[in-house]
Amino acid sequence: MKLLLKLLLVLLPLAVKWVVREERRILKNGVPLSPDGLMDASRMGVAHPEKIRLVKVDRIPMLNGVFMKWLSAMIPSVSCQTVGLSLRYGIYIRSRYWNDRHLIAHECVHTGQYERCGSVAAFLKSYFTECIESGYPDAPMEQEAIMRSAGLGD
Repeated sequence: MKLLLKLLLVLLPLAVKWVVREERRILKNGVPLSPDGLMDASRMGVAHPEKIRLVKVDRIPMLNGVFMKWLSAMIPSVSCQTVGLSLRYGIYIRSRYWNDRHLIAHECVHTGQYERCGSVAAFLKSYFTECIESGYPDAPMEQEAIMRSAGLGD
């Protein structure tokens, strides 16, 4: 585990750079949350739901190389098969799940976590550290997203 945590510190700047670049792309090309989505995002703990933008994709774009191999090993749900991915205020949603209220709410919980952490780097470090130490999906930040979005009702 100590080796993985050291590797995280080495690879973190690459991950931050990728998240910032992808978030910028989503914010430029994405659509805002619906009025109901804004209310859900607020309920999920997002301080600024009006900043969120969604982009519909067939596949979640991913980093290539060593970082993605490591990330996929640590967090099995982060792959080209991932159905949603929050990159702070930019959220990728796979086409088949575009209208999935619970998925969008789940990703909004992660947006709220980015806000509380204060930066992309702080969120990624915390999230990945938790996944290394607790395993995915038992990491506290992931559990928060699962539990809060499950409590939405239909």
